[in-house]
Amino acid sequence: MKKVVNRALCITLMACLSVAVQAQLHFGVKGGVNVSTVHLNSVKENINDKTGFHIGPVLELMVPVAGIGLETAVLYTQKGEDYIDVPVHFKWKFGLPVAKLYVTTGPYANFLVSDKKVWDIPKNIGGTVEAKGFAAGWDFGVGAEVFKHLQVGFNYGLGLTNNYSASAVTLQDINGKNRGWAVTAAVLF
Repeated sequence: MKKVVNRALCITLMACLSVAVQAQLHFGVKGGVNVSTVHLNSVKENINDKTGFHIGPVLELMVPVAGIGLETAVLYTQKGEDYIDVPVHFKWKFGLPVAKLYVTTGPYANFLVSDKKVWDIPKNIGGTVEAKGFAAGWDFGVGAEVFKHLQVGFNYGLGLTNNYSASAVTLQDINGKNRGWAVTAAVLF
């Protein structure tokens, strides 16, 4: 029985290594436009949309037969403030070899690199909003790929951490989460 289990483990390990060897690894550059909004608790009004951009290196690792894989990047991004954004997305591609559609989802982490920006709270509540040094959330995206090298996509980022804090004369504590849309383009090599 022990020999059968050992052989099964060896065969499973060899199959996994075979898939890993066949995986396609692509490096590239990704960039685009962001539109972000700070959603504050206890306040009906949100901070107005902030338009910015993102750019940086991207890495894609795909299993060719299954069309599934991972995409990660290190992006300089503007979401009201300047961040280093590190998304890790699960990706599924489907379609023809020349043109494919894809769906992505996964977590991201943002690290503040600029001075903490301060805004006035809408509707004259009497306080200010300040960005915290770290934020995390979850991304959802769709897009298209042509010729295995050019990707264009649309992404929604849902902030999960309170990455803004505020003080107000009329309210105790106000916390905020960043949410936003992004249009992206990537060139893979």
